[in-house]
Amino acid sequence: MRIAIDVMGGDHAPDAIVKGCIEALPLLAPSDELILVGDRRVIDEILSERGVADRRLSIEHASQAIGMDESPVEAVRSKPDSSIVRMSLLGSAKKSANPVDVVISAGNTGACVSASTMYMRRLPGAHRPGIACTIPSTSGPVVLCDVGANPEPRPAHLAQYGVMAGVYAQRVLGIENPRVAQMNIGSEEAKGTGMIKQVRDILRTVPDLNYIGYVEGRDLFEGVADVVVTDGFVGNTMLKLAEGLSISIFKMLFHEVMTTDPELALRLEPVLKQLFKKNDYHEYGGAPLLGVNGVCIICHGSSEARTIRNSIRNAREYVKSGVNHAISERLSTLDGVFCAGEAA
Repeated sequence: MRIAIDVMGGDHAPDAIVKGCIEALPLLAPSDELILVGDRRVIDEILSERGVADRRLSIEHASQAIGMDESPVEAVRSKPDSSIVRMSLLGSAKKSANPVDVVISAGNTGACVSASTMYMRRLPGAHRPGIACTIPSTSGPVVLCDVGANPEPRPAHLAQYGVMAGVYAQRVLGIENPRVAQMNIGSEEAKGTGMIKQVRDILRTVPDLNYIGYVEGRDLFEGVADVVVTDGFVGNTMLKLAEGLSISIFKMLFHEVMTTDPELALRLEPVLKQLFKKNDYHEYGGAPLLGVNGVCIICHGSSEARTIRNSIRNAREYVKSGVNHAISERLSTLDGVFCAGEAA
């Protein structure tokens, strides 16, 4: 398997990204290859400092980098030799003679989505790609889609996210008949915007989809659904709120126990660490961009070496699961459903 990694993207790039690739080497097969995309001089220097020389590591030089604060579409067009664009070209079946199986980046999310859509293109039948993030709940993992790729979707886009994320939940998470729900301000039928209701009406007509209706934000971590559909603006806001709240709760809990009973705090420390690990996004690696014609994994901007290592590990399993083929087959039978739903 060949995996291309954007070395120049992320708050801790390039050091943490290269370190994560090095840490992932023991997880790879002898025939696998990691292609580090970025400034060759910088990458060579980091590998040399760490004394790493592995034939499974190669470098794809990119003379430019897209900053986290740059306009995504404009940056992709004005920086054709950026690491994100070069990475996406490697993942393109049309632009590359020998396309890679996976591309991974912790860089500018909008630029990753734009470049992947522009060069890797979309899967047949997919209207707009969406980022599917796996979130832990009290009864198992929940897939939230979209969390940042499409902040202003059309009803058909959101309906497709329910279908694509449902396939992902089946193939990758092993959920036999995933319950698909919509994020809303209430569970009652009368609540929600006109678009929310349009999406509901489309999803109700999708054959063999276990659509269960609306859920509220507080339901997300209770495991009442396996897939929750929302727009990229709300999804990204929810995700970052959950991350911050999780960290704050663990800090407050440890502080209170330490203040009340230091000996008890020491006994509880292993339990708290294990619990924190289960809720730590670094352990989950990145999130797949569903709907692109290839495998694009988008990581958190604050990714550390272990985030990248886990992303590489999970990306290999994603490819083996055949998610893209299953999504394409599913969408090929439903295009009329989405078009009819929007026309209504």
